Formats: sequence, structure tokens, C-alpha cells
Amino acid sequence: MQEIFKRNRKGVTKKIEIMCIQKEIIPEKGICRIKFSVTDTLIDHPKEVALLGDFNNWNPRKDKMIKSKNGFFEKTVELPLGKDYQFRYFVDNWHWENDWQADAYKSTPFGEGENMIIYCDALQTKVNKEH
Repeated sequence: MQEIFKRNRKGVTKKIEIMCIQKEIIPEKGICRIKFSVTDTLIDHPKEVALLGDFNNWNPRKDKMIKSKNGFFEKTVELPLGKDYQFRYFVDNWHWENDWQADAYKSTPFGEGENMIIYCDALQTKVNKEH
């Protein structure tokens, strides 16, 4: 979980968790279950956030994230094991946001930033961030 610290109007500092990727490898089903979470304060209280990636053909209507009561946009996906997947968050249909807890990063083919990589391999133990 990535954390930031914010000071409220009364001067009290509060720790805020802003992004989280929870990955569960389920080898007996051949899937990787991934829960993506992004707080709405990270990206200035958006109306909607979509999880886009090569696993959904970068379709902004396919994997809309649901806003929870705790202020997080969340989405869980199940992906086949044995592959690395690229993804990004698409905010309010105009702004891309990255998740710095991804397993690695890869330049986009458009040269305007980086896609995030998530590894979905039961035997893979990559820990180094690739740039």
C-alpha cells in the first residue's frame, strides 16, 4: 500500500493509503485474482475510474471501478496464469493515472508515458522494477 500524509484544517496529520494491488495466485484454477484499489483523493475526487489493460482490449467501458464507502475505487479481475499484463487507470474519460505498486513499467507505443505491468505467473518471482 502506498501512503501519503495530509494535514487537515485543524493541523492534524493523517496517514492516507492511496493505492493498492492485492494479487492472489490460484494455481488449481489457473488464474490470478487481482484487486486494484485507488483512493478518490489521489486524483481529485473523480466521478469515475476505469481499469484499462491488454486483458480487456483497453476498453474504457469494460472494467469500471466501483467506489466503496471508504472512498476507494475498486475492481477485482481474474486473469489466466502464465502471462504479464499491461494496465493503467483511466480517470473521468480523459486522464491516465499510473499505479506505482505495479510489478514493472513499460513505455507506451505512443511515447506519452508508461503502462504498468502485473505478473501473473505462479512460478514467477520477479521483484525488480523494470524501466
